[in-house]
Parts: sequence; structure tokens; C-alpha cells
Amino acid sequence: MQEASFSGLIKAICYMIAFYYIFKFLARIFLPVLVKKAVEKAGENFQKQQQYSQGNSWQKTRTNNDEIIIDTANAKKPRETKKVGDYVDYEEID
Repeated sequence: MQEASFSGLIKAICYMIAFYYIFKFLARIFLPVLVKKAVEKAGENFQKQQQYSQGNSWQKTRTNNDEIIIDTANAKKPRETKKVGDYVDYEEID
């Protein structure tokens, strides 16, 4: 069996600190590259979804050439604000 020593404890703490700083240094180098690639990938996926949805809507409108429906009911209605409750005006009583 081995006994714990003070020098072994100091060595372990030094290794932990060295690992922390090496990890921090490498993260500063590689993390921006990884984040940039992730953002580009998400942008590509978004563009593919947009193209797919636009392609489907175009096909739907092309197949139904007989009738064009424009819904203007929502455009004429003003947007309602949230109604929280009634306004009560209080007066001080002397």
C-alpha cells in the first residue's frame, strides 16, 4: 500500500492547474472554429428547409390553377391589445 505524501499532493495540484490552463488555451484556439462550423451547418439546414417549403407551396399553387383565394379578413382587423382589466380611478378621502 502507498501512503499519501505532501509532495504527491503538490504534484497532483500542479497537474490539475497545468491541465486547466492547457485546456483553456486550446479552447480559445479551437472553440471559435467549432462554433463557426456549427452556425454554418445550421444556416445550411435553414436554407434547405426554406427551399423545401417554398417548393412545396409553389407546387400546391400550380396544381390549383382554377381558383385563387386571398384572405384579407386578417389584414383589415386591427390588432387588439391585451385587456388586463378595468381602470379604476381612486380618490383620496379626507
